[in-house]
Amino acid sequence: MGKTNVDTSIEFARQLDKEDELSVYQHEFYRQSDTIYMDGNSLGLLSRRAENSLFYMLDSWKTQGIDGWTNGKHPWFYLSEKLGEQSTYLVGAKKEEVIITGSTTINLHQLLATFYKPNGKRTKILADELNFPSDIYAIKSHLKLRGFNPEEHLILVKSRDGHTLVEEDIIDSMTDEVALAVFPSVIYRSGQLLDMKRITEKAHQFGILVGFDLCHSIGAIPHSLDKWDVDFAFWCTYKYVNGGPGSPAGIYVNEKHLPKAPGLGGWFGSDKTKQFDMDLTMNPSETAGALQIGTPHVLSAAPLLGSLEMFQEIGIGKIRSKSLKLTEYMMALIDKTLIEYGFTIANPKEDYRRGGHIYLEHPEAARICKTLKQENIIPDFRPPSGIRLAPAALYNTFEDVWHVVQVLNKIMKEESYKKFENKREVVS
Repeated sequence: MGKTNVDTSIEFARQLDKEDELSVYQHEFYRQSDTIYMDGNSLGLLSRRAENSLFYMLDSWKTQGIDGWTNGKHPWFYLSEKLGEQSTYLVGAKKEEVIITGSTTINLHQLLATFYKPNGKRTKILADELNFPSDIYAIKSHLKLRGFNPEEHLILVKSRDGHTLVEEDIIDSMTDEVALAVFPSVIYRSGQLLDMKRITEKAHQFGILVGFDLCHSIGAIPHSLDKWDVDFAFWCTYKYVNGGPGSPAGIYVNEKHLPKAPGLGGWFGSDKTKQFDMDLTMNPSETAGALQIGTPHVLSAAPLLGSLEMFQEIGIGKIRSKSLKLTEYMMALIDKTLIEYGFTIANPKEDYRRGGHIYLEHPEAARICKTLKQENIIPDFRPPSGIRLAPAALYNTFEDVWHVVQVLNKIMKEESYKKFENKREVVS
């Protein structure tokens, strides 16, 4: 489906939709009839199953009160473990290794407190300059808490082009002074998918523990964390997993590190059979559940019961296959019709290096995104000049992709973007 041979007709897009075995799932989601949603890499849409599981949990509170902790179909006391087990299919792990809890940054703080053990000259943390800033804030704070200067003890791998990382540069930054490394699985701007297996293998050769931020890959690509021997991972659930705003995040701890005493203790990390002993000495769980800190956010977690059920039903492999086809089709249409207007496709084009979204660069990106919204297309702007478009496999169609590119063409031809200021909104 290259630049020269892509069929740009709407009939071709509709034929692709007819051949799509996942097309039935778009009706599971609340798609607004007059809007094309392309921002699932920031916040996924609500599904009817997620809505139903939230209503179920509300009802259990209404009818059972405090007994909801131990009674009903989904007792709240074990909800985080239940959701962790449902998530194993997305990360390639065992149920003992996964827990759904906290938020992405809180979980990274917990993992740093648990795994970052500076010893002798091995005191440094390795990350990259393209990582989501919150991860860097957390890493710097832990270095400061241990009395280290982040300017000296945080090694940031540089990007050669401002969009992607070269894996050789990551490997070349590994030394016997590095205690721990944290990288994104998919870079949040450009959508570059890193080779997690290779990075992990090389890190271990240097005696470095390595963890991955899966926020922009979970629910979009398959993972084999056990097979790759990753030490730990963390992720959010409100993007491709469609758990809703504020849905709790996830933690993975490789079984070789279990049981693991948490760096930050909290009573929900206790062995379930002893939690209510109220002993002032913590008895941590022997699973990844030990890294829980506080009481689970039951109502925020509830939609995941329905959403994760769909992922188990479909299989992440089929979701990845459609995602690649959608983004390949979008790139082909962009190449054919939009390059003349100054757009640059800044995400990797190869399937094995591309996550779930397209990243376009244009000097007028902020204006263009505002105009797209006026045209009822929801994109994502990343300053200074980035447009992220995420055709989600579960609810977007090939016809959606076709319409988005057609509208972009119209916006550029008519120069309708010029009526807006070229700066971001408070939330972009």
